[in-house]
Amino acid sequence: MKESAEAALSFVKSRHEIETPGSSFLDGFDIHLHVPAGAVPKDGPSAGVAIATALASLALNRKVRNDVAMTGEVTLTGKVLPVGAIKEKVIAANRAGIREIILPRLNQKDLEEIPARIIKGMRFRFIDRVDEGIALALVPGNAGRSSRQRRRYERA
Repeated sequence: MKESAEAALSFVKSRHEIETPGSSFLDGFDIHLHVPAGAVPKDGPSAGVAIATALASLALNRKVRNDVAMTGEVTLTGKVLPVGAIKEKVIAANRAGIREIILPRLNQKDLEEIPARIIKGMRFRFIDRVDEGIALALVPGNAGRSSRQRRRYERA
């Protein structure tokens, strides 16, 4: 989990610095990610796309949609890698009323394991790069942002 968070932060920071030179995003700030223990296991890289999306939301001052779920490992270069337990994650999202899920393209074949009654009425968006997931997950809008800043994650 820690490595996943660090990779997501590194990607978002580098992307932001490259595309908005002189930006003050995170200047003088540290980010602390706290994921309470609770009863839910959190070992593995599956949260990379979600963490990168949360950080991009902070950097761009845009909200994350509340009707979408996402999973996927993120590399330092922004590539999205496949993760495990797709069936369980889709079933959990379905039970929570989520109807759109962002998944790594390399996990597309895993949907074959899920009963049709579960995936009926759900929309799956398959991504290769974290930028695509961020663009799909952020609420449209760009109050207070330049067109250059808006284009960064809107390439889906």
